[in-house]
Amino acid sequence: MVIFDSSILIDQLRTNCHAQRMAALDELVRYSSVVLAELWRGATTPTEQALLRALERNHPAFPPTEMNWAESGQLLLKMQRVHGFEGRKLRDLHFDVLIALTARSHGATLITANRADFELIREYRAFKLEIW
Repeated sequence: MVIFDSSILIDQLRTNCHAQRMAALDELVRYSSVVLAELWRGATTPTEQALLRALERNHPAFPPTEMNWAESGQLLLKMQRVHGFEGRKLRDLHFDVLIALTARSHGATLITANRADFELIREYRAFKLEIW
């Protein structure tokens, strides 16, 4: 099973650059409800909104669990202590941490183009990660 990060889906919608790789996947495709929220936040055109509705219909979304939420705060606290991140950086990382923990909870591989943030998160919690 794979879960796409919003970075992959945005690149795909804008440039169609991942079409072949996506079509070649053998695994089940699922989404994180966090990714869908990120996409909805930026979906300003009727075409983008229609694409999101189609994604929601065709691929179930996994929400973060209560445990994922609690663990995300704990991981962000550790990151802040080690790296001295300011509030803005922690807010930016929070959704990515939730996406990673959700993928981990389901044994899914997270596919992203956001190497830096997800490799940082993986220093604190193991999960399957593929960078495109």
